Amino acid sequence: MIKTDPPASPALPHAALSRRNLFKLSGIAAASAATPAIARAFGCGFTHGVASGEPGQSRVMLWSRYVAEQNTAIEWQVSDSMDFNTILAAGDVTASHSRDWCVKAWAEGLVPGAWYYFRFTAPDGSQSEVGRTRTLPEGEVPKFRMAVFSCSNYAFGYFNAYAHAAEANDVDLALHLGDYIYEYGAGTYPSANEAHASRTLFPESEIVALADYRLRYATYRSDPDLRRIHQLLPMISVWDDHESANDSYKDGAQNHQSESEGDWEVRKAMAKQAYREWMPVSDEPYAEYQVGDLATLLRLDTRLEGREKQFSIGDVIRGKRSPEEIAAALTAFRSGDYLDESREMLGAPQQAWLAERLKASRASGKPWQVLVQQVLMGNVMTAPGLASALPVNAPDFVSQRVRASTLASSAGIPANMDAWDGYPAARARLFEASLAADANLISLAGDTHNAWGFDLTHGSENVGVEFATHSVSSPGLESYLGAIPPQDLSRAIVDHNPQLKFLDSSQRGYMVVELTPGAASAEYRFMAGIRQRSAQLAGSHRIASRAGARSLQLT
Repeated sequence: MIKTDPPASPALPHAALSRRNLFKLSGIAAASAATPAIARAFGCGFTHGVASGEPGQSRVMLWSRYVAEQNTAIEWQVSDSMDFNTILAAGDVTASHSRDWCVKAWAEGLVPGAWYYFRFTAPDGSQSEVGRTRTLPEGEVPKFRMAVFSCSNYAFGYFNAYAHAAEANDVDLALHLGDYIYEYGAGTYPSANEAHASRTLFPESEIVALADYRLRYATYRSDPDLRRIHQLLPMISVWDDHESANDSYKDGAQNHQSESEGDWEVRKAMAKQAYREWMPVSDEPYAEYQVGDLATLLRLDTRLEGREKQFSIGDVIRGKRSPEEIAAALTAFRSGDYLDESREMLGAPQQAWLAERLKASRASGKPWQVLVQQVLMGNVMTAPGLASALPVNAPDFVSQRVRASTLASSAGIPANMDAWDGYPAARARLFEASLAADANLISLAGDTHNAWGFDLTHGSENVGVEFATHSVSSPGLESYLGAIPPQDLSRAIVDHNPQLKFLDSSQRGYMVVELTPGAASAEYRFMAGIRQRSAQLAGSHRIASRAGARSLQLT
């Protein structure tokens, strides 16, 4: 690792923001997408630091934001030292209101496996902070480490996981598996009682229009720890559902009501545009990244590219009153619609691309094929004792959800229809492609807010393993099953699910995945809390898989 880190930037003037000086944006943002005052809400000039992403062996994407009164040419430079005595790559890019003043540029002609510094300069001589980035290695790679994040809800508390990863400074790359932002309005998720008093959300309303999404990114990126991790590490990012709307799929979302929020295709396009403006990402919906002779990282879109609408257990049993009627409906669903061979998660073009890339990776001799994707691939059934363990004063929506999933489990139906469990035929196609390629599959997943470790199997064959990370700040199972001690809850779920080998159901943090030619491991790092800003850990847990085993060895 580079031992000299760029200095941390001063905190953005978030405290100066108010409902008044943002013109009550929660009410007018949708009608004023091009209003310059909105863009200037976090200041002028270089407002949100720097970032980098999409690393390759010889190039990396650079990002910053420069707010001005008119389109402005911004110069960028890359060096191998913080004094920039030697400029190794340079160019210019235009900051424009049409892209919310965000600028992105490809730095080309770099050396594989090397650390670099970069910066942006405005015409008046003002400069961004200095960023640090890294190209992917080429040839023999003895070890590669990645910090893996998911589900960072600003209003629940501090982004201490980012702070710890920046302070630890022991990885080559950051991965973000989605739910980088949340679309809800203030007081929804979290509720007014749960929201952190110091984490004011802008706009206050649910984000629907382009201006809304842009302002939400500006709010999140004002966080000093998120800003710092982007400053220090290149990031490969994928969106999940909350970058658009909860439980989204290609044609809609659970949290989109067309009668009041307009056409889904318009909202989806606005969400994609803001994401691609504010993140150091390409416009490609899926992509691969080569880590020398060690691994291929395959970034997938399991959310908006090809996913069909999720099944709902509630819909299956709606109107059924007797236990016999409910059981019959669930049994019919389990043997009928649930197994529909035509249902897609990735979509046929992405599935075909993935199958071909898995084969190419193994043919080149790489020991690891890593899926950088969003939702759980491992199979999870609801443990039968959970419903009886609920307290009598549990909220109705919690009781209904747990009882429905328990009934589903008794009929052989998994609990989470939004995960790969809801698309068994699509998952089988992926597993068959992996086996046909003789791949050593590692699935990385987020979404659930909890830490999981799975063996992935297809029939009697081992396919690979899944390392699923817990959340940066969003609450997990403990938020609605808090009456059950976390260790008892985790044990009950693990004991009931043969593929599941590890679960932590109550802690926030992030995961470090280490790849070597002989093994892959995940270290789950658990933060001491999120209500106070702190990089202190409460503990950690490690699981691993030997190359070729396609199963976990618990350590």
